[in-house]
Amino acid sequence: MIEDAVHAGTGRGDSEDREAGSLREVSWRGRRVALAPLDVDDAELVHGWRADPATAHEIGMWPRTLSAVRERIERDRDDHDRDDFLVLLPDGTPIGHIALTDQDLVDGTADIMLMLDADHRGQGYGVDAVDALVDLAFGELPMHRVQAVTHTTNSAALGVLARAGFVQEGVRRSACLHRGRRYDVAVLALLRDEWQALTRPRSWDLSAPAQ
Repeated sequence: MIEDAVHAGTGRGDSEDREAGSLREVSWRGRRVALAPLDVDDAELVHGWRADPATAHEIGMWPRTLSAVRERIERDRDDHDRDDFLVLLPDGTPIGHIALTDQDLVDGTADIMLMLDADHRGQGYGVDAVDALVDLAFGELPMHRVQAVTHTTNSAALGVLARAGFVQEGVRRSACLHRGRRYDVAVLALLRDEWQALTRPRSWDLSAPAQ
């Protein structure tokens, strides 16, 4: 689920880059953000973001306990069909969680999810993070289709996905139950040839963002 209230390779060969001002190892870059692998020690951050009422509503889930979030991160870390990252600013400040999930290397499909800190929404970081992750999916992994889903009422997330090149394919009617109400869910996707047609620089063309 994308929310904006939204086997990592490296963009620099096999070298391990470190974000300025942070001890986090950066494995991939966007224009203004970097991606670092999510670890169990990040559970408190993720727990805090998910506890935000607007976030809980937009992604259609209720907040979990810190221990449950930690256990989920531990379980996901061993899941070879997904890759989870922290979204970092140039100074190393973590502002969100982004993931490429349900990776099917045979069919070349995967899903993308994004959750941003409330204080950093509406500033273009969501688009940058999504752009970076789809560059990973199509540039380093053999993906042909990357899919995203979100509530049809989540205009912020729909805007992020549209600016990243995703096309809305349809609506799953009454597909989500949340807080006693049924919600329609929009299905969006970006295909490899659509990604190739984008004129923006790719992650591997970018230098480290200035602080």
